[in-house]
Amino acid sequence: MVSDRSLEVLRVIVQDYVASREPVGSKSIVDRHAFGVSAATIRNDMALLEEEELIAAPHTSSGRIPTDKGYRLFVDHLAGIRPLSQAQRQAIETFLGQSADLDEVLARSVRLLSQLTHQVALVQYPSLSKAKVRHIELVPLSDTRLLSVLITDSGHVEQRVIDLPHTVDDGVLGDVRARLNVAVGGRAMGEAAAVLQHPDAFGPKDLHEVIGLIAENLVDQIGANRQERLVMAGAANLVRTEEDFTGSIFPVLEAIEEQVVLLRLFGEMATDQHGVAVSIGRENAPFGLAETSVLTSGYLSNGSDLARLGVLGPTRMDYSNNMAAVRAVARYLSRLLGEN
Repeated sequence: MVSDRSLEVLRVIVQDYVASREPVGSKSIVDRHAFGVSAATIRNDMALLEEEELIAAPHTSSGRIPTDKGYRLFVDHLAGIRPLSQAQRQAIETFLGQSADLDEVLARSVRLLSQLTHQVALVQYPSLSKAKVRHIELVPLSDTRLLSVLITDSGHVEQRVIDLPHTVDDGVLGDVRARLNVAVGGRAMGEAAAVLQHPDAFGPKDLHEVIGLIAENLVDQIGANRQERLVMAGAANLVRTEEDFTGSIFPVLEAIEEQVVLLRLFGEMATDQHGVAVSIGRENAPFGLAETSVLTSGYLSNGSDLARLGVLGPTRMDYSNNMAAVRAVARYLSRLLGEN
């Protein structure tokens, strides 16, 4: 049974090791922290923690470092979510508030989160299974080329350039656009795709080839909105922490490029009472990420299911700060996208 003081010793070992990357010994604990007991007593506590496989010695006669099990206990019971500073909160509002559409919001979110945490930041595009078509726009670019623009009620914009087989009068094109919006405007994405499978109703017979081409591209645009994908930023942060990995970091870099694998990991992570999910070390082994920790929180967009935003880095990371940053950015993202 681990005593309360032993848990406090574990807490300072985690915090000191995260800060210094140096194994932590009993003398440094006594010197740096006010436990009010001797180094021998702290050594006894450390021996108990080692028996419980919460800390380990990386080298003979060295200090101790946390194990995956130790980090898990720290995250579940010892790590408080440190509140972000006013400057950090202001940075989130200022940086994300300048975004114009969903793509830019998500790109800015991962850049900001990687800066706040010094980790690899990841954000999952919202699954738009519940999204609806807000508007379709057809913009002539030349006599035989037009831009097809699909706008969802979540604010996402998907564009395609379409090469037409022949010239189409602007007035006729405007009529086709109006018919398309009447037919699919306000419909769920899947329902709109089904309607567009029968394009003959959107214009005169002599334009069926053109209308069919437009409808086919719109179906592709809807499909692009429904695919699950990730945006990532801060891979350079992983390179800077290369010393935290045994051997090469290239397997980790390869693993995080596999979006399907990361999306599956996201889907299996359960959130805690703070609304944050944390997967540590060996818990990530099935995904090729056994030396990393992944922290995520969920966010919502209009017309979407819950999507995840988070960070990935070595197990030696500042969990308290990173959990706070992930939760704060996810909450602001939900608020921002909910207003659109």
